[in-house]
Amino acid sequence: MDQTYTTVNTLQKLFSDYLKSKKLRHTAEREAIFTVVCDTNDPFTPESIYQQMESINFRVSRASVYNTIELLLNAKIVVRHQFTSSIVQYELKCLAENHDHVICTYCGTVNKIKNEKISFSGHKTPKFTPEYHTLYIYGMCSKCKYRLTREKVKTNKSKI
Repeated sequence: MDQTYTTVNTLQKLFSDYLKSKKLRHTAEREAIFTVVCDTNDPFTPESIYQQMESINFRVSRASVYNTIELLLNAKIVVRHQFTSSIVQYELKCLAENHDHVICTYCGTVNKIKNEKISFSGHKTPKFTPEYHTLYIYGMCSKCKYRLTREKVKTNKSKI
């Protein structure tokens, strides 16, 4: 059986069980939003999910998208990333466990990095049980570094 199919079925059951435990209805809108989120392999925003819903001609309110993402967050199906003070994105928890992020502090570009050497398993913190980890590395991407270097060269030439 396909691993992706199994994962989606597991997440679908988890979401359904969460809704039942909170005595919330399992609506067509929530199911459609859930499906779009599961089909997204990169970090996403509620707005990007809303736009994807519109692109498939599924009419849903922005409030429904935001509320459903909040439910998915509470059900521990998605995780929230605060890459910068103005960038909040979400990602499937099962995907977030497999990589870390490098963030350019100049342009805001976020890239994934895979690093199997980073692990919480050998580290013990009293009164704390880790569920997952993520690492954010902030710096300058190669495009911004190139652009900054070119600007310095132009500035130095104009002073001559």
